[in-house]
Amino acid sequence: MNLNPPLIEYIHLISTSMMVAIIWIVQLLHYPTFKFIDQSKYEVFQGFHMRRISYLIIPIMLIELGSGVVILILNSTLYSAFGFSMLLLVFIWGLTALLFSKVHSSLLKGYDEVSIDKLIKFNWIRTISWTVRLIFLMKLF
Repeated sequence: MNLNPPLIEYIHLISTSMMVAIIWIVQLLHYPTFKFIDQSKYEVFQGFHMRRISYLIIPIMLIELGSGVVILILNSTLYSAFGFSMLLLVFIWGLTALLFSKVHSSLLKGYDEVSIDKLIKFNWIRTISWTVRLIFLMKLF
């Protein structure tokens, strides 16, 4: 454990912490709320959701990824241990791009309970992965 981590490690830890808080709120509150939206307004809601959530999560995710890459470049002593957490982050990004973006896009066409259930079910993978990352980083830094 580094007793005096550089600023970039703080930035990385804070951005990961923010994503963990967001993903837990999404998992426990936000995605289940999709089932309570008036179906006649669902397309408008989904467009609003995708725009607004993007303003929040995209910058944080980019900071998390960018700071992680900088840490890998600057601190070769962390490479193997920190590399594991970065592989987990790449997995989360891949899952987001390949599954979640498509499901959200399909919901732009209207309410679909099967798609909403898929979001809720598969988001547990991201929720647990980000939480494991944070625990790992707290021990590492």
